[in-house]
Amino acid sequence: MKLSRTVDYAVRATLELARQSEQAPVPCSQLAAAGKMPERFLLQILRNLVTHGILRSTRGVEGGYTLVRPIDEISLLDIIEAIEGPMEPASESSSEEEGEEQRRLADAIRSVTEVARSQLAAIKLSQLMEPPADD
Repeated sequence: MKLSRTVDYAVRATLELARQSEQAPVPCSQLAAAGKMPERFLLQILRNLVTHGILRSTRGVEGGYTLVRPIDEISLLDIIEAIEGPMEPASESSSEEEGEEQRRLADAIRSVTEVARSQLAAIKLSQLMEPPADD
């Protein structure tokens, strides 16, 4: 499975927000600089994450973005589906001419999609974070 650049940027931005020790909003410009991401593109991505309840946006001079939920409650699936839409198998054909092999293929694809969704839902942002360095 290959993640799109958009999903990659979304994951990187949310991880950067998770690394921030204080709960103050982080401006898009700071997230873009930290992740070496184009700011205008990142702004669109962050808006999607706000719309899907992953981030909160605060306006103003001290504004920026914060995570809505703790990092152990945000899954990789949450981020992927916020950016790419629901992860579903291709729509089924209801044609009577569809053969048994096509139905089996559709069932297999549906099964793989369910397993992938389940595994992505089990991966939380907290698991993707680097462990703190020992002092």
